[in-house]
Amino acid sequence: MLKALFKQQKKEIESFFNKIDLEHAQIIFEEIANCKGNIVLTGIGKSGIIAEKIAKTMSSTGTKALALSAIDAMHGDIGILGRDDLFIVLSKSGHTKELKELIRIVKLRNIRVMGWFCNDKAQLKPDCDLVMQLPIESELCPFDLAPTTSTEVQLIFGDILAIALMKSKQFSLSQYAMNHPAGTIGKKSTLRVEELMLSGSELPTCLPESNLGEILVELTNKRCGCILVVDKKNNLLGIFTDGDLRRSIQKYAQEAFGMKMKNLMTKTYMSVSAGSLAIDAVNIMQHDPQKRVMMLPVVQGDKLEGLVTMHDVVNLGIL
Repeated sequence: MLKALFKQQKKEIESFFNKIDLEHAQIIFEEIANCKGNIVLTGIGKSGIIAEKIAKTMSSTGTKALALSAIDAMHGDIGILGRDDLFIVLSKSGHTKELKELIRIVKLRNIRVMGWFCNDKAQLKPDCDLVMQLPIESELCPFDLAPTTSTEVQLIFGDILAIALMKSKQFSLSQYAMNHPAGTIGKKSTLRVEELMLSGSELPTCLPESNLGEILVELTNKRCGCILVVDKKNNLLGIFTDGDLRRSIQKYAQEAFGMKMKNLMTKTYMSVSAGSLAIDAVNIMQHDPQKRVMMLPVVQGDKLEGLVTMHDVVNLGIL
């Protein structure tokens, strides 16, 4: 049964994408983009919930938007509307009596009204300045009653518009971060490498002339999974990991402990700058799924400044 429902809903959504009028959708987009006031969305029941979600997505991505309860609007909340606002009504049928009265009151304030309806025979069409039909074949509900497909296409259309507006405004990552200061999104968009990297005495380092036996204490005590090979001017020359240690012992046996680090280190390594976003460091470490890196040197030019480890990234909740 579940498999059949997935298949049916896929068919319904594909039908929506095949039938939607993209030229008219562009007109809808331009109307919203040119709005000088707030985008105010409303609906009754499930459509009202979708209106609230779309408004929050728009608001967080650079478009001034809010959701207004259709019921509360008629009991005082309509006072929040201004003449430069655009009022968007979401309804599957476009027949809802409460919305008809609300639209009438909004129009008395000389505010433009837009309707998003699934029914091409919606009775509210003449009451709106602009209408967008969101075509559906039927609800997923076996009685074609419970809002399922209709609310999905409302959400799809609203989210696409929100991102189109975001792109048209050239809404930057830093602006997005300002709207999401908390949680994982905030950390991903604001936290920089310099804020989580190990530095100074925390760094596991050695000179290229040191032999493997001499650096084992440093490698073990610092517990970073690697040791960074630097010259006397703190230029990073290479990296030697726990994996390199095992491979060196396998290859050279006891002889490995007397070998110099300049002959055992990996001279080619990935790195990141201190000013980069922490999520950029993560992306570098995970660039190759077959060979993920667990630690990343932080350099400025050739100078070693710090070390980022995947352990610290995970602990901070960035992933």
